[in-house]
Amino acid sequence: MIDRWTAVRAATTTGPVVTYGAIGLCCLLFLVGPVSGLNASYGTGSALLTAQTAHFERWGVIPSELLGGSPRALLTPLTALFVHGSWLHLLGNMLFLHVFGAMVEERMGHLEFALFYLGCGYLALLAYAAANAESGHTLVGASGAISGVLGAFLCLFPRTRVTSLYPFLFFLPLRFPAWIVLVFWFVLQWLAQAQNSSSGPGVAYLAHLVGFGIGFLYAWGRFRQAARVKAQAAATEEEGQP
Repeated sequence: MIDRWTAVRAATTTGPVVTYGAIGLCCLLFLVGPVSGLNASYGTGSALLTAQTAHFERWGVIPSELLGGSPRALLTPLTALFVHGSWLHLLGNMLFLHVFGAMVEERMGHLEFALFYLGCGYLALLAYAAANAESGHTLVGASGAISGVLGAFLCLFPRTRVTSLYPFLFFLPLRFPAWIVLVFWFVLQWLAQAQNSSSGPGVAYLAHLVGFGIGFLYAWGRFRQAARVKAQAAATEEEGQP
């Protein structure tokens, strides 16, 4: 999906263990939980629906409870990052994390990236809860944290080419610099949030926007000098390439 970063790599040779670990954990929890429909212990029909509802209420963010100060609810912005509402929800998030997470983790290092990922996710879900303080609807998914990764990627690797599929172009695989793809993604989220705000509960686009902004600002503040140097070096290397 992405050309390999050609700048100097981090000293570690263990690979993006946090990225792959988060993907593995999300997939494992989804498969053994009631939402996948693969665990027969949850039953079928109404019993399965009841189990799914209880699952979301236990591990997901409920804004009215979170802002009420319940100690258990204060942990849900972390647990919700590893819970997904459907196969499509899971696969879409994990694809984005796989494509963009490895290079950001490599740049930050394992521990910093893990804290960054959890921090972006927590703050994104907290912002969504604050904007929907009276809501009793449950929010789950890693989208806020992954949006933070996208924001950091835009700051750190704006010239890296990304292969993307565009539905309005019949899903043709086209390659563009990351800054074009991610700015386009951000604008879509912004427009969707504007529409969603007047149509009731749905996808938490606000969490996406907040996570993206936090991720970009963190990477800019933490790595702005190094990111500028690396981006110039990468551009020079690519000038002679087809």
